[in-house]
Parts: sequence; structure tokens; C-alpha cells
Amino acid sequence: MDYDQTIRIWNSTSRNCIAILTGHSHYIMSAMFHPKEDLVVSASMDQTVRVWDISGLRKGTPQTQPGAFDTFDSFSTVKYVLEGHDRGVNFAAFHPTLPLIVSAGDDRQVKLWRMSETKAWEVDTCRGHFNNVSSALFHPRHELILSVGEDKTIRVWDMSRRTAVQTFRREHDRFWVLTAHPELNLFAAGHDNGLIVFKLERERPAFALQNETLFYIRDKYVRQYDLNSGSDVGVLSVRKLGSQWVQPRTLSFNPAERAVIVTSPADNGIYELVGLPKDQSNELRDSTADGKRGQGSSAIFVARNRFAVLDKVAQTIDIRDLSNSVTKTVKPPIQANDIFYGGTASLLLSSQNSVVLFDIQQQKVVAELTTPPVKYAVWNSDGSMVALLSKH
Repeated sequence: MDYDQTIRIWNSTSRNCIAILTGHSHYIMSAMFHPKEDLVVSASMDQTVRVWDISGLRKGTPQTQPGAFDTFDSFSTVKYVLEGHDRGVNFAAFHPTLPLIVSAGDDRQVKLWRMSETKAWEVDTCRGHFNNVSSALFHPRHELILSVGEDKTIRVWDMSRRTAVQTFRREHDRFWVLTAHPELNLFAAGHDNGLIVFKLERERPAFALQNETLFYIRDKYVRQYDLNSGSDVGVLSVRKLGSQWVQPRTLSFNPAERAVIVTSPADNGIYELVGLPKDQSNELRDSTADGKRGQGSSAIFVARNRFAVLDKVAQTIDIRDLSNSVTKTVKPPIQANDIFYGGTASLLLSSQNSVVLFDIQQQKVVAELTTPPVKYAVWNSDGSMVALLSKH
């Protein structure tokens, strides 16, 4: 691609130019090969996206190696011209497996296009950026579109509904480029002062261990895994807890009542309290139909019939019973970002630079430790020692 309004294809071995694609009438901002077919998609300031058929470049002999192209030729043709953006188009990319294209433009829009053998057409538009959209791509494994722009945001869109599901903002830096790792759950976005590498979903599932039984969440189902027998069964659906694309954050298990609390960061923090089916049952419950829901950034059991819920904004901790009614509200002694089990009727409170062991009934600090922000707390079997895991 070039400011001379042409796209040039080069043989990477000989370093020779083997094709020049002409047709755009303004600067060409991006050009990408199709992952499998002999196609190129380009985006231009002439407000169009073009799809080029470059199959004529491929050698016609039966011994052709994948990716082998003939020497310079002139039969690469425009297959489709996609018109719909109101201003220049900065980027266009193919879907890795489906006949789809995504494009990003200075009209602040992300557009989705579909191709057939004979034509291509606009499917819909994702609106929400409030400045030029620099780049966009399809998520390699989920029905999601990611986009970045000069409005200093990374946005994630539901591909089927064309609605925003997540937005990440930087304070000062405009975003210009975006890419996905070919195998790992990693993305990178370049901005005015560098780049960030990020994940869209946690790879470590929410879990709780009770003796020889592990409860964990996979694909938004709570599963029960027996460490001795290897039995692994789904016991609860949490598919309606929060966004379809945001995995639950924590899982707390109550062995006396055989109940769980599952939390999600969606909607500024929500939780669901649900009783699980009996051990020998094949019943699969649904958390929304069978459980009780509430607001809170963290929620854990603290006794057989009590659980604690942290409201991080209000800096309050509600103690609730199994009917989800508040029995007591306490004010944490520190600026609490998270709560963990601290023994019966006690909590570990985590702040930016410390962890406090807090007695709920007496509302007093039992112990305090200076530490970076804690992400996980694991107690030994008799509750005499705790391991604190921090991110840094």
C-alpha cells in the first residue's frame, strides 16, 4: 500500500514486486491478505473498501507450493467495491473463517460486511466511538469485534447484536493499531506512547475446593470435579449472570447448605446465591431461576447461614442470611478493594497496600499485614496459616 494510490505485492524471497493493484483514488491506509483464499482487502481515504482477486498470480503448474506466486503480472482484479463509509477508511480485515469483513473509518463507525461468490454487502454498523476509528479486527475464537480509535478507547462489540459489551479507556493516549495473537488469548494495541498487551477474559476459572471435591466454572457452568474418581459433572448454569462475554469472577461454596455464591464484574458487580442439587442427583439448575441475586463487588460465605457482600463504592459490608436479607451492615476499617474468607465470622480485607484480618461480630482488627493488592487467599486445613497471592 502507498500514498501513490496503489497496492504492491512483493515476493518475500526474491524481494521483487510481482503485482501492482490500481483502482483506489486516494491514499491507501491498509491492505491485508485473506487467511486462506487468494484475496486481498484494502481500505482507503477514498471512502471505499476493496476486495481484490489475486488468484491470477499463482503459478498454474501442478507442483505449485502453497503461497507460491508467478512473476509480475497484470491480472489481479477488483472483485468487490464496498461503499458505505462517509469518510476515509483506515483499516479493513477478513474474518479468519467466515465470509465477513470488518472496517474502521474516520466517520467514527465500525462496519461489518458479508461476501458471497458474486457480491458483497454491508450487514450493519457498530456506533459508539466519538472520534476516528483507527483499526478493527475479529476475535479469533468468539463472535466479537475489537476496535481502537483516536477517542482513546478500545471497544469490544457483540458481532451478532452489533452492540458494545466492553470499553477500555486511556486518559491521554490515542490508539492507532490493533492485533491478535495467533494462538494465545492476547491482544496488543498501539497508542501515542507505546503499546499495551491485554486479555479479554480470565484464563483462571473461578473455583472453590472442599476436601476432595473441586467446584469450578467453565463456559458459564458450575462443575463438580471429584479428585479421586475423576468424575466431572455440570451442576449449575450461570449463563444469565452478567454479560455473555464476561466470565464469573469468584465462587464461594457452603458445604453445610450445599450452596454457592457466584460473582460477576458485570453491571458494577453482581452476585447470585444458589443451592446446588444433591450429590447423587443429575439435576442441572439455573442460577437465575433457582437463586437469589444482589449487587456487590465481592461476596463470600462467612458462616453456615451467613455471607458477606462488599460494596466497594459505598465502602460497606452487608452480612446477609440465606434468604438474601441484610442482618447487619459494617464499615470496613480500611479502604477495602476485596474480601476473602478469614475464618468463621471473620474476613480478610484487602486494600492497595495491606491486608487486615477483621472480626465481624466485634468489628475490630485482629491482625494487619503490609502487602501489594491481594488477588487470592488460600488457608491451610486447620486455619492456622494463609497464603496470600498478589499480582505483582
